Amino acid sequence: MIRVENLYKSFGDRQILKGIDIEVNTGETVAILGPSGSGKSTTLRCINQLEKADSGYLMIGENRYDLAKLTKEDLRQIHSSTAMVFQNFSLFENKTALNNIMLPLIKAKKYSKHEAYVTAISYLEKVGLLPWKDHYPAQLSGGQAQRVGIARALALKPSVILFDEPTSALDPEMVQGVLQIIKEISNERITSIIVTHELEFAKDVADHVVFMEDGVVLEKGKTKDVFKNPKNPRTLRFLGNFADRPEYII
Repeated sequence: MIRVENLYKSFGDRQILKGIDIEVNTGETVAILGPSGSGKSTTLRCINQLEKADSGYLMIGENRYDLAKLTKEDLRQIHSSTAMVFQNFSLFENKTALNNIMLPLIKAKKYSKHEAYVTAISYLEKVGLLPWKDHYPAQLSGGQAQRVGIARALALKPSVILFDEPTSALDPEMVQGVLQIIKEISNERITSIIVTHELEFAKDVADHVVFMEDGVVLEKGKTKDVFKNPKNPRTLRFLGNFADRPEYII
C-alpha cells in the first residue's frame, strides 16, 4: 500500500501541488489524469524523491515519512521501495540494454554481477527484448528503449512502480507495444501509479483514477464510476464522451 497525504510543492513563488491526497492499495493500478500543468508528474517525482516536497507525508507499507524531514535512511528506503519509468526513457547512453538493467541491481540492490546478469536477462525476455540485449539506446527504437526502462523498473522489484507518461515520447505505431507491457504488469497485480494522457487505456487497466487540475485533486474513485458518472463538472468536460466509446482493446 502507498499513500500520499497533504502533499505541497512549490517552485519559487509558484505553487504546483496544493495538498494532494492519493492512496493505492497493494496490487492496484491507479491512473492520474488531468490537463498539462496540473501537477501529475510532479506528484510522482515527489513520491520518488526526484523532487523534494515542501510538506506532506508518504506511507509505503508500514513506513510513514515526513517528506519535509527525510533522513538519509528514509531516502534509502523510499528509493528501494519505488521505481520510475520516465517519459524520456532516462537510459545510460553508454550502456547496453543489458547493462542499463544490471547497473541499478548492482549499485542499489547489491546484487553480484552474476545475480544481476541472470535477473536482467529474465526481464529483457519478459519485455521481448532479449535479442537486443547488447544494443545501446541509440540503436533502439523509442518503444524498445521504453521497454528497457520498464524492465529496469520491474527488475528492482519495488513496492510500487511509477509510470510518468510512458508513451508521450513515442511515435504512434510504438505506443501499442508499450501499453501492452504495462497492461500485463497491471494484470499481474503489481502496484502501479500511471500518469497518462491515454484515457481509453486508463479506463481499461486502472482500478481507480485520480483527476487533477491546477495542483488539486478534483475527483477520485473507481475507474468505472468516474468514467460513467463523474461528479465534478471539470472532470466531465475533460473526459468528454469517453465513457460512451467502445472498450479499449490491445
